[in-house]
Amino acid sequence: MYLKKLIAPIFITLLLLLYYGFILLNLIRIPESVGIRILWLIVPLGLMGVSVFVLIERIKEIRSGDEDDLGKY
Repeated sequence: MYLKKLIAPIFITLLLLLYYGFILLNLIRIPESVGIRILWLIVPLGLMGVSVFVLIERIKEIRSGDEDDLGKY
């Protein structure tokens, strides 16, 4: 029962990780100084981490059965 609800978040997260990974590969090839390159690499890495964190939170939410977040307000 949970599997059907998990397919979309997992698929979207995988697409985001592929996209950010592609950005990382392109940013590595930029012939800038090391400091600027490191600053530019932090953003996609941070977004990848946030995407995985949100996926984990969504999986916990689905397993707990709390689907309607708006019902709390």
